Amino acid sequence: MAVKLRLRRMGRKKRPFYRVIAADSRAPRDGKFIEEIGYYNPLTDPATIEIKEDRALYWLGVGAKPTPTVKSLLRKKGIILKFHLKKQGLPEEKIDEELKKWEVLQLEKQRRLEAAKMLEKEAAKKTETESQPEVGTESTTTDTLVAKTESENPSEEIKAEQDNSVEQINEEKTE
Repeated sequence: MAVKLRLRRMGRKKRPFYRVIAADSRAPRDGKFIEEIGYYNPLTDPATIEIKEDRALYWLGVGAKPTPTVKSLLRKKGIILKFHLKKQGLPEEKIDEELKKWEVLQLEKQRRLEAAKMLEKEAAKKTETESQPEVGTESTTTDTLVAKTESENPSEEIKAEQDNSVEQINEEKTE
């Protein structure tokens, strides 16, 4: 029996919530499973990922293959790194040291992302304020609206322009 670590979809329509499970690879997505090892909620910001580390390491140790999505979730939690370090036969102290380095890198990455979001928000706010006209100035749209309202019947203006152009053509012919 080939065991896979994969997601089981829960939740209602258009509101997904997933459980991370160990299941037989032949079982359907939402069917029979062996054990639930965590959950994943993509709707929260940032996405919520809770996985029982010891159970995930157990299943990886006995040969369970994670799907690409579950593998990325395990990578985000640092479980894949810990599994590979244990597989290399490193002592527990060395593994803890490597995990602390990894956590520091993850915190720095998170700070950079937050700073980039803040800069993006400031830039959007700046462009929004620049695109809005100032209160004391008249815009071209109001000028055109005023011009249109001054002429009661725009078709009369068009007829007058046509008459003028016809008169100019007639004058040129007579000369």
